[in-house]
Amino acid sequence: MTPKNTICLWFAGDALDAATFYAKTFPDSQVIAAHPAPGDYPSGKQGDIITVQFTVMGLPCLGLNGGPVFQHNEAFSFQVATDDQAETDRYWNAIIDNGGEANVCGWCKDKWGISWQITPRVLTEAITHPDPAKAKRAFEAMMQMGKIDIAGIEAALKD
Repeated sequence: MTPKNTICLWFAGDALDAATFYAKTFPDSQVIAAHPAPGDYPSGKQGDIITVQFTVMGLPCLGLNGGPVFQHNEAFSFQVATDDQAETDRYWNAIIDNGGEANVCGWCKDKWGISWQITPRVLTEAITHPDPAKAKRAFEAMMQMGKIDIAGIEAALKD
């Protein structure tokens, strides 16, 4: 059964490659189905894969191979809450090592242009700390980071 609400991501023609990478990389993720186009369309021909149903960490997604007309940007991102540095490193490195690019404050972009926030729970708790001085120090530490360093966030809380 099709979910009531699905995230639709536009791809230039490689939705199945992206969905397969996400399924290999993140838990509770899978490729459900790849559907061929029933007829020719502006960026493809009948029989080409036009849509891919998949999940990313339980979120239902649809990859639409609509062509190069629209590009992804940071206005949409997947935010992944991690429990420790090993998990943070694993997801960050998987994205970067597969043709992605690093950004700041825990953000990175995969090779398809989708933005990801690899966010340790420690960071989220630190920047919302009830002590405004601690929250500010943690926030300022985060602003200096690419991939989030949990030890650095914890150190900022102790100062």
